[in-house]
Parts: sequence; structure tokens; C-alpha cells
Amino acid sequence: MESPLNAAFQAPRPLRLNEHAPDFRARTTQGDVSLSDYRGRWLVLFSHPADFTPVCTSEFMAFAQAAAEFEALDCALLALSIDGLYSHLAWIRDIKERWGVAIDFPIIEDPSMAIAQGYGMLAPDATDSATARITYVIDPEGVIRAMNWYPMEVGRSVPELLRLVAALQTSDRHAVATPEGWRPGSPVLERVETDASKASAIQPRDGESWYFRWRPCP
Repeated sequence: MESPLNAAFQAPRPLRLNEHAPDFRARTTQGDVSLSDYRGRWLVLFSHPADFTPVCTSEFMAFAQAAAEFEALDCALLALSIDGLYSHLAWIRDIKERWGVAIDFPIIEDPSMAIAQGYGMLAPDATDSATARITYVIDPEGVIRAMNWYPMEVGRSVPELLRLVAALQTSDRHAVATPEGWRPGSPVLERVETDASKASAIQPRDGESWYFRWRPCP
């Protein structure tokens, strides 16, 4: 991906799970940043259609207040908003002055919408940036492991994103799956055995099946 500082790019479609997130370099409220700077750790990249919007402001404060929890998971935060750098600076200054919350994660400027378009957040014929409300969870190898899209009227759940990162890390580390509503420390599920002979040899316990087996959280 070419830098939006130099040239725009186009993606033929939105990104998909298990693809590498395209690299870019852009100005942020904390200097120039490349996506590749975050290789080696987890990253939550979340985008916004505009500054000084109520839902996005609530999300910024929630992310900032949970920053230590993300850091405990070795997960960085990186925001993107379609407006320019000086608008970003005015926005986070206002948040600090009015609500006492410091926004310490970088916010990318994308006034040309080069990154938003390159990541497929916007349709080719989009007349505004309303759909630039997507969250990507990117692993240490730069692979997109989860994504979710939100309408402008509905705020994201920061606790759910913390849970999602922890679940992905647990699954990777211990080769398990996590059930509905899983929380750290709760039981996990064995991954389904796809070899027919091994699957037929499984003797499930009461209340389980060959494809649904619990194990304690590692």
C-alpha cells in the first residue's frame, strides 16, 4: 500500500478475515506512523467518519480509560478519523478540557480518505464517510483476525473488544476455542477433530459430544 502522504490507492473490495492488513504511513496526533510499526504485538485499529461527533467522542473516552487493560494484553490502540490533523488536535483538547480524559493513543488523519478507501470502508460511489466505522483486530503478524462494522448511531463496546482480544490470544496460545460469552479464566472448548479415525475414537463425557468438549481454561 502506498503512503497516503504521497498517493491514494484503491482496494477492489473490503478486507477479509485472515488477510494481511495493508501497510500505510500517515500523519497522526503523535507523529508519522506506519502500520508495520506495530508488528510483533496486537493492534486494535478503529475508524471514525468525523471529529466532534457524540458517539465517537464517547468511544474515544472509553478506549482511553481502558488503555491500561489493552496494554496488559500487549495490544496497542490506533484510531483513524477522516478529518485533518488540526481538527484531531482540537477535538482531543476539548475532550481533555471538558471531561478530563486524555487521549493518549495516536489518531490518524485521512482527509483525502485514502486509507478508508484503500481498506474498503467506503463504497466507490459513497457520497460521505458514514461507513468509516469499522474496527480491526490485527495480530502480531499483521493479519486481520476480527473486524466489526458499526452504524453512526450505535457505539462500540470497549469491554467486548477487550474480551475479543483476550479470546483470540487464548485460542492461539493453547489451540482451543472459546464459547459464547467467554471470559478470561472460564472453561474453553476443544477444537473439533477433523480426522475421521481420531474423531470416532473420542469418548465424550456426559453432556458432551465428539464435537463439543469442555476443558478448563489453561
